[in-house]
Amino acid sequence: MNDLATKGLGKAAERVGEKDLRAALEWFRSKGYLVETNQEVNPDLEITGLQKIFDGSLPMLFNNVKGMPHARAITNLFGDIRVVEELFGWKDSLERVKKVAHAIDHPLKPVIIEQGEAPVQEEVLTSDLDVNKWLTAIRHTPLETEMTIGSGISCVVGPYFDGGSHIGYNRMNFRWGNVGTFQISPGSHMWQVMTEHYKDDEPIPLTMCFGVPPSCTYVAGAGFDYAILPKGCDEIGIAGAIQGTPVRLVKCRTIDAYTLADAEYVLEGYLHPRDKRYETAESEAADIQGRFHFHPEWAGYMGKAYKAPTFHVTAITMRRRESKPIIFPLGVHTADDANIDTSVRESAIFALCERLQPGIVQNVHIPYCMTDWGGCIIQVKKRNQIEEGWQRNFLAAILACSQGMRLAIAVSEDVDIYSMDDIMWCLTTRVNPQTDILNPLPGGRGQTFMPAERMTSGDKQWTASNTQFEGGMGIDATVPYGYENDFHRPVYGVDLVRPENFFDGTDIDKMKSRMAGWVLSLARTGR
Repeated sequence: MNDLATKGLGKAAERVGEKDLRAALEWFRSKGYLVETNQEVNPDLEITGLQKIFDGSLPMLFNNVKGMPHARAITNLFGDIRVVEELFGWKDSLERVKKVAHAIDHPLKPVIIEQGEAPVQEEVLTSDLDVNKWLTAIRHTPLETEMTIGSGISCVVGPYFDGGSHIGYNRMNFRWGNVGTFQISPGSHMWQVMTEHYKDDEPIPLTMCFGVPPSCTYVAGAGFDYAILPKGCDEIGIAGAIQGTPVRLVKCRTIDAYTLADAEYVLEGYLHPRDKRYETAESEAADIQGRFHFHPEWAGYMGKAYKAPTFHVTAITMRRRESKPIIFPLGVHTADDANIDTSVRESAIFALCERLQPGIVQNVHIPYCMTDWGGCIIQVKKRNQIEEGWQRNFLAAILACSQGMRLAIAVSEDVDIYSMDDIMWCLTTRVNPQTDILNPLPGGRGQTFMPAERMTSGDKQWTASNTQFEGGMGIDATVPYGYENDFHRPVYGVDLVRPENFFDGTDIDKMKSRMAGWVLSLARTGR
């Protein structure tokens, strides 16, 4: 694809992301972006309760976690995407989308360091492997009957990933000390790995990493973008390109695998695909999958407990406990989670459209309300009559290549894709319900965490094998080429006047404090 880094971007970034979480926290602290507390916090409901109260705001560092004297916890780490963009040196979200799209095709190969140099192997435990003793499990809501560890990032490097590298999220519940359930979304990278090796005589060696470099957190949220990030790609290399320096790997102590050297904790072990166990005691007692609440999910609904493969831990490695290693107990369906899960996806969708026909797609955004993998908005610019219709090709490709996507919207360049009010205005005034609403793939493969698709199971258990995809909806809300004058928006002279020439600062602040919603976008653009 084209070298996106040279197309329409501003000056080079003045800085790049930090190589590990601790360095990032120091940067947050230096900028006044880190909120810290020494008050004891209970990981049972309190961490996620506070995160939801301050959803989309600044990172919160808890230095005193109940029952975990050796540990600290950080949350809201990616809650404000503007802070993330500043961390990596991107001037705005458009530059972020394009720079990461470039990084996808230009990974920076990771480097391997000696075990004695790896911060995450300062302590190596091969006994006393009760995972819940060492890692902070959380409960999101009172609806859940058990605690869970949802912030673990699976790491697979080398032959099991066709010579490339994978990093991604998998929720776990260590009900049996060093053995825990390992939830894998159907169709995901880990699903592809497990499917290939399902009948192997030996289990699959891999690691689960916690408190990883921010660039790895960023890339680990990528999912269901496999036309652009196929099995065998180098996701750790993409993280390196994003942070501007290679990510460091280290050989594991008890398994034949490599892991992230600059993580805070690592669980070494084996995935046993055929050793399936229930995620909760409640679902096990009833012997029913997909009915009982467990762990909220990205679609904005309560997740359900299933039978899942198991992960058997052979070692826990971590930074010296005196330094209080940090875990990132990510709350699901928060701005934190949404930014992690959508950022690479926006860039992958941008790259997909660029590969189909360069120069037409201008930007991609997945608003929080479109639930991570549930939808997207693409912005296009038609340069001539021949390019009319490409927006529909893009919509069809996005819906086909993004498993489970239910809504993709195309808009023109005069629309503020970061304002859902502007999007709703656009849908109201520019969409012909007879010709502009597309449903290109009814009955394809969806995702089981979307309740509407679970409903297709009828009276069967809500499992992946019993659900069908109702079909993604594409909406062409673009201005037809040649009719731009008929769809021209009014533009007021906001650039021609200076409010401070008429009002004092107090009055300006007072008036701006009353403004909310769509008027903010309209006032900024003059539309």
